[in-house]
Amino acid sequence: MELRYIAGENNNRKVVKVKDVSIGDGDFAIIAGPCSVENLEMLMEISCRIKENGAVILRGGAFKPRTSPYAFQGLKEEGLEYLRQASAETGLPVVSEIMDPRDMELIYSYVDMLQIGSRNMQNFSLLKEVGRADKPVLLKRGMAATIEDFLMAAEYIASEGNDDIVLCERGIRTFENYTRNTLDITAVPILKSLCRLPVIVDPSHGTGRRDLILPMSLASMAAGADGVMIEVHPCPENALSDGEQSLDMQEFKKIAERLKSTKECFCDIRRK
Repeated sequence: MELRYIAGENNNRKVVKVKDVSIGDGDFAIIAGPCSVENLEMLMEISCRIKENGAVILRGGAFKPRTSPYAFQGLKEEGLEYLRQASAETGLPVVSEIMDPRDMELIYSYVDMLQIGSRNMQNFSLLKEVGRADKPVLLKRGMAATIEDFLMAAEYIASEGNDDIVLCERGIRTFENYTRNTLDITAVPILKSLCRLPVIVDPSHGTGRRDLILPMSLASMAAGADGVMIEVHPCPENALSDGEQSLDMQEFKKIAERLKSTKECFCDIRRK
């Protein structure tokens, strides 16, 4: 496997800046928000509450790739506008998914970080497009991607000039059906041994079960991840997408408090 742009040793780690937030600096970043932006009132409530509890970046889908063409596809530009308003209110940077190179001009003006979702990890035209942008990229692992596939997708982005990339392990498909995906925690130290990019974990998509988000977040921290990405909704049972894997506000608060109380130990170990 030839990596020309993202290879590096542990003493040459990449720190990705998303406005004033640093990912990969030895701290543990919490990215949180709804799977889909549904309305402004809901998003404002979520963004204020997650910031109070330690989240540093707001996530939210405005363009949603769904398995069924009849499922909720997102509010598109209206959703992006809501994300920008929530960011202005709270100061949280925004990450949202781009699905089509033709949407770059629109999405670029609203977000602080561009997300490439699992289904588009090997959309090479899209990878090249975000590689030519001057905004950081959150690249999610494809649901059937090997480690090499994943790193080569990142290399596509970096080869176009943009190496401000954060890798996100979000689970892969296996024969196991007790969870939505099989969350590959082993990917964290493996990726860190092969490249210099920060690595975070998405335990929401990785398991599809809210009761597994805390143990998998703690496992991610122990494995050396630079953060987690967690789905939060005021009323998960009424969410328009992925309610079964979303935390309510109180659940998120408890998990954020647990992560905060635990992270100093792991971060101190990793800094040594």
